[in-house]
Amino acid sequence: MLPRINLDMDVLRTFVTAFELGSFARAAARVGRSPSAVSSQLRKLEEQVGRALVERSGRGLVLTEAGEVLLGCARRILELNDQTVDSLRGSELEGEVRLGLPQDFAETWLPRVLSTFARAHPAVRIEVRTERNAHLVNHVMTGKLDLALAWSGGARGCSERIAELPLVWIGQPGWQVTGSRGQPLPLIAFEAPCVFREACTTALDRKGLAWRIAFASPSLAGLWAAAEAGLGVTLRTAFGLPKTLAVLEPGASGLPALGSIPVHLLRAEREPSKTVAQLAGILREALAQELTTPGRARPRGGG
Repeated sequence: MLPRINLDMDVLRTFVTAFELGSFARAAARVGRSPSAVSSQLRKLEEQVGRALVERSGRGLVLTEAGEVLLGCARRILELNDQTVDSLRGSELEGEVRLGLPQDFAETWLPRVLSTFARAHPAVRIEVRTERNAHLVNHVMTGKLDLALAWSGGARGCSERIAELPLVWIGQPGWQVTGSRGQPLPLIAFEAPCVFREACTTALDRKGLAWRIAFASPSLAGLWAAAEAGLGVTLRTAFGLPKTLAVLEPGASGLPALGSIPVHLLRAEREPSKTVAQLAGILREALAQELTTPGRARPRGGG
C-alpha cells in the first residue's frame, strides 16, 4: 500500500488562487509570496500527486485533466477547512445572498438545501430567483445575482463545472416514434433560445427525423403538463421528473441517443464573501449527494 500524502493547505490555496486570477504572478502578489516561491509550490504539488497540473497558454494558465480534478477537490478541501475554523471560532455568517437557478432545481431539491442552510445560519438573508439559463448567466455577469446554478458557464474564473447530467427524452410511458404514423415528431419545448431545445432539434436533424413544435412554454410546469397530456415528447434531464412521466429509452422508442449537459456554479465575484462562498460549497456538496443517492435525480420509468 502506498504511503499517504498530506497535501499542504497553503499550497492548495495558492493553486486555486493562481487559476482564479489567471497567472502565478498575480497569485504571488495575492498570497504575499514571490513568483519563484509560487512556482516552487506548484512543482511540489505536482511531485506529490505525480501528475502535471498546468499547461502554459500565452499569458494565461490552462489546467490539465489532472489539474481540473485537483481544482475541484482543492476548493472543497479549503471550504471544509475554513468552515471548520469558523465553527470552532464561533464566527457567525450574516448578510444577503442573491441566488439564481433553473426551474429544474427549484421545486424539489432547493427547499431542502436552503432549509438546512437557514437553520445553520439564521442571520443570512437569501433571495432566490428562478430564471431561464441565458438570464441567469447574464444576471451573474452583471452583478444582479451573487451566485447561480446554470446549464452553461460564464466568464473565466467565475464558473465551475460541478456536475454532468444525462440528457433524456421524456414523455408518456410507452410512447414511441412509430405512434406518430409518419407525421413530424411533436415536440414540447421552451421558447427559443433554449439549450435543451437546440440539443433536441439537433439530435433529430442528425437522425433525419422530421419534427414540429407542438407546444412551447416559458415554464417547466407547462412542459410537464403538456407531456402528461400526450401532446408530444420533450428533452430534459431527469432531475425533478414527475412520477407521471417516463424516460423514453432511445432504442425502444425510436428516438436518437443523446449526450449530457454540464451544470455550472457561477459566481459574480472571483473572491466572493464568506457567506456566498459558504452557500456555494453547500450547493456543490448537496448536488453531488443528490446525484449519488439511489432513486434521486435519475431516470424513472421507461418506455
